[in-house]
Amino acid sequence: MKRPPLFAHILTTGFGSGYCPLAPGTAGAVLAVLLWLLASLWLSPAVLFYTTLAVILLFTVLGIVCTNQVTPFWGEDPRRVVVDEMVGVWIPLAVVNPGEWLYIIASLVLFRFFDIVKPLGVRKMENLPGGIGVMADDILAGIYSLVIILIAKCVL
Repeated sequence: MKRPPLFAHILTTGFGSGYCPLAPGTAGAVLAVLLWLLASLWLSPAVLFYTTLAVILLFTVLGIVCTNQVTPFWGEDPRRVVVDEMVGVWIPLAVVNPGEWLYIIASLVLFRFFDIVKPLGVRKMENLPGGIGVMADDILAGIYSLVIILIAKCVL
């Protein structure tokens, strides 16, 4: 029996979090938040910002490539592929400082809301071909979350 490439398998499943039986997308997003929190322990806010941007770009490109590698084995946009949720939640976290717990939690909750409800063109992004479509809807959900976080930070 053929299997997807190991690296693609590990990356797309969010280091295995995509195998969570109840809510794999949420599990992937929570793992991403925990990884960001871990990085925030050692990095200054400025370095964390640029590191988060770099990780978003890297995981977006790798997510597209690796998703294209696993879909022949698992089908189109399988539930266990959660690298897109990881990238999506990192987008609003890019503007959050370590210790801003309200914004950290809001980033996760807002992202999951937009990812599940899929308003304002988010669902349309899923129609893009292959790995691009898998990643694009979560990127747009992350951008909507980012906008709300930025507005909240300006108002509060």
